[in-house]
Amino acid sequence: MLKLTPILLAILYGVVAWHFSSWRLKKELDEKSTELADPRIAALTKRMAQALDLPRIRVHVYEIEPVNGMAVPDGRIFLTRGFLNKYNAGEVTAEELASVIAHELGHVALDHTRRRLIDFSGQNAMRTALGMVLSRILPGVGGWIAGLLTSLLAARLSRSDEYEADAYAAALLTKSGIGVAPQIRLFEKLGALTASSHGRAPAWLLSHPKPEERIAAIRQLSDGWNA
Repeated sequence: MLKLTPILLAILYGVVAWHFSSWRLKKELDEKSTELADPRIAALTKRMAQALDLPRIRVHVYEIEPVNGMAVPDGRIFLTRGFLNKYNAGEVTAEELASVIAHELGHVALDHTRRRLIDFSGQNAMRTALGMVLSRILPGVGGWIAGLLTSLLAARLSRSDEYEADAYAAALLTKSGIGVAPQIRLFEKLGALTASSHGRAPAWLLSHPKPEERIAAIRQLSDGWNA
């Protein structure tokens, strides 16, 4: 039982840390967001809501500059102010933002946001257990290797979620008559839209599939539906 204690503590830590980070994120979002009110985007979300047999789809604006969209465990969908600034500057179309909203709806519908609680807790337990074993075999670097392997696993799971959400979005956009062309165009622009002042993409993009791979997957789905 004593040998299991570090693993059990790691699982407990993962659960507590996830709940705390969720609470902190919810608090910040409540303080720094408002509901999006744009007639062009509203017209597109209305079409998607009808396709999903929902009364409406609410989208909120998160007042931060990095370009991103996100879904949170309570089911809310957010676009950042930075993304809206790109839209207002004419760099992104309403249809392209609709594809982001559809993608985030996919994360909610497929329960990705809530499932990450289990993933996060399990990854902490795996990191602890693997670190204990590797530290005995490779003193000094075993813990670092365990962390690296766990991070690679987490990135792989995240990429899988992104492909699933892309497929959901492609189906929803097709059903609502918007089509997948805006989704593909957005991925073609993604590198330029998310580049920082140093010319590097943000860290969150590294856990996502490459845009060209996502485009290929969407085109394959669309071709299959049109065959």
